[in-house]
Amino acid sequence: MFLIQTQLIFKMKIFKFGGASVKDAEGVKNVLHVLNTVGHEDVLLVISAMGKTTNALEVVIKNYFEKSKELNASLQEVRKYHNQILLDLFEDEDHDVFYDVNAHFDDLEYFIRSNKSPNYNFVYDQVVSIGELVSTTIVSHYFNSQGMLNHWIDVRPLIKTDNNYRDGQVDWETTQKLISKGVKKKVLNITQGFLGSDENNFTTTLGREGSDYTAAIFAYCLGAESVTIWKDVPGVLNADPRYFENAILLNQISYREAIELAFYGASVIHPKTLQPLQKKEIPLYVKSFVNPTLPGTSVSKGADLEPKTSCFIVKKNQLLLSLSSIDFDFIMENHISEIFGLFSKYKIKVNLIQNTAISFSVCIEDKYNTFEELRKVLAKKFKVSYNENVSLYTIRHFDENAAKVVETNKTILLRQISRETMQVITKE
Repeated sequence: MFLIQTQLIFKMKIFKFGGASVKDAEGVKNVLHVLNTVGHEDVLLVISAMGKTTNALEVVIKNYFEKSKELNASLQEVRKYHNQILLDLFEDEDHDVFYDVNAHFDDLEYFIRSNKSPNYNFVYDQVVSIGELVSTTIVSHYFNSQGMLNHWIDVRPLIKTDNNYRDGQVDWETTQKLISKGVKKKVLNITQGFLGSDENNFTTTLGREGSDYTAAIFAYCLGAESVTIWKDVPGVLNADPRYFENAILLNQISYREAIELAFYGASVIHPKTLQPLQKKEIPLYVKSFVNPTLPGTSVSKGADLEPKTSCFIVKKNQLLLSLSSIDFDFIMENHISEIFGLFSKYKIKVNLIQNTAISFSVCIEDKYNTFEELRKVLAKKFKVSYNENVSLYTIRHFDENAAKVVETNKTILLRQISRETMQVITKE
């Protein structure tokens, strides 16, 4: 629950740089270039793990739980990757940064040796957090070496959450007090995205892609002037260029429209990021770290979309599940309530719902590989049929031409239309 509007402390700008922007030494140097280009006074940088480090650490966790002989090798790969970036950035191998980075990895190895908890989610958060701690340590030291003095912040004592590991829920009142004291004024601050800590000071994470959310948390708690997410695209596009030709840059999106796009699966903006910003009407900019002087996209109070155009969102590898009564009885509210209770229990994400008198269809994501177990439970009460590897297309502000773009040369399994939105499930 968000706090009531409070007096602004000072007008900072929050910049978030993701893993792609700091994937190597040249990326780190480019972040410095961006800050020299657009300014860095009263800026707080939120930085993700470098490149695909989180994925690599997930392999470490897998090897840890499987007691694999590959555990040490997978951990050393992560060390080696970061060490190469260090060697590319710092000529002096006696620089303090080498000691600080090694200390982070030593802490991780100690945890792996000494941990007794069998809780996967707890272990996950303690291990993957090393990625953000190392990346910000490297960036902070490099900036200092280039004359851009900064204040490195360990974000974990500032963002306090519950102990719902891998999806920590923020304690807003405590977090606001801690952030107000922990961020320095008139200096460049550098901190980690994605991380927090619980009441026992164990590391928690805010959900995958949670670095955008971290930026929004700081912006809300500091009453910031703006948040800028720096990406390798010119801004928010009306479609993913991997799947659609001639994608258009959106100059302006309202908070409400951005939340709608995020809800349906647009990947540029994290769904939780927008809500705290809307509360204080803090504008969010999505800009290019390749061309930092370009205007990018503004997400703020104002026009829903500029230009007004159809927006396309596609989610691949979905399951279309259809349930019907074994005895041709109606699918009633009590049945639907029971079904959704099972979806929650098995952590199934529901992306579309359609029902008739005797059938109930949903498009779902099996993120945690629990569908087969769920199917067996459902089969005891319902006739179950499903299609695997289907695609869910969502078109905001659709028209006839937009529908043709999605439906041409595809097998349509389900179509659903509301005032502003059209959703189509296809088998390609």
